[in-house]
Amino acid sequence: MNKPSIFRTRYIPFETVDISSDELLFRDEELLITRWKAIKPRNDISGGISYTFLKEGIKISRFYDADKRFAYWYCDIINVEYDNATDKFTLIDLLLDVKLMPDGTMKVLDADELAEALEKGLITQEQACSSLKKMDSILQQIYKGVFPPAICMDEKYWKV
Repeated sequence: MNKPSIFRTRYIPFETVDISSDELLFRDEELLITRWKAIKPRNDISGGISYTFLKEGIKISRFYDADKRFAYWYCDIINVEYDNATDKFTLIDLLLDVKLMPDGTMKVLDADELAEALEKGLITQEQACSSLKKMDSILQQIYKGVFPPAICMDEKYWKV
């Protein structure tokens, strides 16, 4: 399994971070599964497992606390750019996020950032609409009880 370069780009704050050092657990044309440690020290999380659904533009992460216990699911809504010549993925954060706690409590996050990015011309109307549609898809899956996807529940990837 070839290991690609993976970069994460955010608009607010604007930054591009090389996350290629994350451990690659699985790769095919539709999915990347990586294990990672928090880039910046935090009290609430130490790392996790991320499932990047390349065609859907959704990254679902299983976050772990400092004691390596499951803390929550975190869903980033993204656009994926891929450069075949360099085997490089750029995951562009479309700002909206969904956080799902083990007890089923759910929060939609960063809607204010999406509005700000649209107002300031940091993202296009097309990107904003895409983000909203992807968020709706995630919420509909949660409401129907079919979230997270089955691959995210495969325990063979859960070791942190």
